[in-house]
Amino acid sequence: MPDNKALSGGLVKKNNFLLIVGAGGAHVGRMLLNLALIIAASTAWFDMDRLPTLIASVIAIGIVAYAVLRHKHGRKFRMREIAGLSALDNAVGRATEMARPVLYTPGWGGDIQRPTTIASMNVLSHVAARTAQYNCDLVYPTHDPVIMAVAQEVVREAYADAGYVERFKSDNITYVTSSQFGYAAAVDGMISRVKPASIFLLGTFEAESLILAETGNSIGAIQIAGTDSTIQLSFFIVACDYTLIGEELFAASGYLSQDESILASVQAQDIMKVVIAVFLVVATIAATLTATGLVDLGEWWMF
Repeated sequence: MPDNKALSGGLVKKNNFLLIVGAGGAHVGRMLLNLALIIAASTAWFDMDRLPTLIASVIAIGIVAYAVLRHKHGRKFRMREIAGLSALDNAVGRATEMARPVLYTPGWGGDIQRPTTIASMNVLSHVAARTAQYNCDLVYPTHDPVIMAVAQEVVREAYADAGYVERFKSDNITYVTSSQFGYAAAVDGMISRVKPASIFLLGTFEAESLILAETGNSIGAIQIAGTDSTIQLSFFIVACDYTLIGEELFAASGYLSQDESILASVQAQDIMKVVIAVFLVVATIAATLTATGLVDLGEWWMF
């Protein structure tokens, strides 16, 4: 038997579907009102289980807005000194004085969509501007043709902005191979033959990290490395002169350019980290007191 049920205001419910039957003009308003009441009674417009997510989102948006407005009103934000980035100009200057090139590679583990690759491109732009000013060769081997094309444009633009576009050499920015250890062998060969005075290992690295870092260390090059991989960071810390740890690589573009919008986003992230840390401490205390029976603080922290 079909499930037909007549509702008021020209509505008929048939097999869990609402059908609008003929109704005069005077009944249209009543029909729409009844339809709204039926939907409101049968639909949950807000899932209370999602309330913590809503609160966290509102807090995050508020913190970002505060940081941006604070910078727009001229309140300065000072980042702590990052040794690896502070030594960047000295590394390029060292290569210039020794009449040897700078080698920069983003690693094998990422493509152009990876945040570490994008952050590496920001640092590459700054390095390229310095090599253009000092008339020092910049060698950039990579494992990805797309990264190669983007790097060529980044370096060309940096040379043009520095006023030395004629010094740009597109042949120095090359694609070697997509094979992990083929890439490691190719870059190792370049390091051994060209003997760069300064090496930048900034990007996404995997098992090739120690191979490259040890080869650079063997020729006496100053090495500045950085990645978001906790496994590879240990190798870089041992074999390189300076290492950007985790988010230091992402903050590099703001640190080098002193761009207010980037610095505002960095400050917002730091504030959110403090808020999250405070919440975890308070939630831990509340959970401990509740579990021991000393006081019942509820389960507001469980989400």
